[in-house]
Amino acid sequence: MAQTIRIKRSTGSSAPSSLANAELAYSEGVAGGGTLYIGVGTGGAGGSATSVVAIGGPSTYATKTYVDSAVAAVDVSSQLANYLPLTGGTISSNLTVSGNLTVSGTTTTLNSTTLAIADKNIELAKVASPTDTTADGAGLTVKGSSDHTWNWVDATDAWTSSEHVDLASGKSFYINGTSVLSSSTLGSGVTASSLTSVGTISSGAWQGTAVAVAYGGTGAATLTGLVKGNGTSAFTAAVAGTDYLSPSSDVDGGSYP
Repeated sequence: MAQTIRIKRSTGSSAPSSLANAELAYSEGVAGGGTLYIGVGTGGAGGSATSVVAIGGPSTYATKTYVDSAVAAVDVSSQLANYLPLTGGTISSNLTVSGNLTVSGTTTTLNSTTLAIADKNIELAKVASPTDTTADGAGLTVKGSSDHTWNWVDATDAWTSSEHVDLASGKSFYINGTSVLSSSTLGSGVTASSLTSVGTISSGAWQGTAVAVAYGGTGAATLTGLVKGNGTSAFTAAVAGTDYLSPSSDVDGGSYP
């Protein structure tokens, strides 16, 4: 014959009025149905337990009252050091976030020595509806005796640096894939400029407009034979018999300038 273990039954909607120490009771009432109780402690009237505690059933663990306060205090205090409170705090060791991290504060401060970022692109001035106006002033600022900046300036539609740009040896400035300036050469693609002075030109061929007499030139595009000048006007070809005596000229008493 099978043996059956029975637990004391309470048909009401609340805890049984009394139980012996370690005695169990099960409530079947509609409101408190499905709750398991146990008698705790000895010394009650007539040898009953000093209290009746719910140990199972709906909402039992959310509202349980039987907790050893000494054990709870030690357990809670020992665990608090392992958790960061919602009000904020300091993490003294390493922190790894395997998911996304969103910071919604006003200022984010990094005091690390080295910042290593795997992303190939850093987005600045990212707002809901970005424009050149919202991007105005965005860039980098290096703090020194004064701010050293590299910023986007909307008014000039250009990246603007507050400092010199010093390229390493052997490097050049390029525009659309073509070198325009190096430490020693002006790029071949530069076909016009507004230079007002140059150093000594030691070689090359002049293929521009005629250089005026006032600037040390002839002022003429082509010349044949002897040339003559008369002040600031362009040089002209001299005329034989008029401007000079040629081997074929006749001396007949006339005069020559």
